[in-house]
Amino acid sequence: MKHRLLRVNELLRRELSGIIAREITFPSGLVSINQVDVSADLKSAHVFVSVLGTAGATVIDQLEAHRAVLQSELAKHVVLKYTPHLVFHLDDSIARGTRVIEILQEIDPGKTNDA
Repeated sequence: MKHRLLRVNELLRRELSGIIAREITFPSGLVSINQVDVSADLKSAHVFVSVLGTAGATVIDQLEAHRAVLQSELAKHVVLKYTPHLVFHLDDSIARGTRVIEILQEIDPGKTNDA
């Protein structure tokens, strides 16, 4: 991936995290943006969201409902030729990582958490 796209991905991730923290309240959960993947033409961005404490589907639905507001706030904070169309996805990489650690501990119970 080109360096410019990597920088744009990180910039959008940081800005979206701040905007979501300010604009949307989630009643009983912690929501974080894990990764943003912008297309090469900068017209769409896939946002991978991690949810702790609530059902992920409701959080994704709430983010989709506020997508227009999030995109307009993003356009105010980040100057790009196109403001990317945001597509939200539930990211379960933390849960998968936890499961891998549990499996490794079952295989060798003598080892402790060295990682």
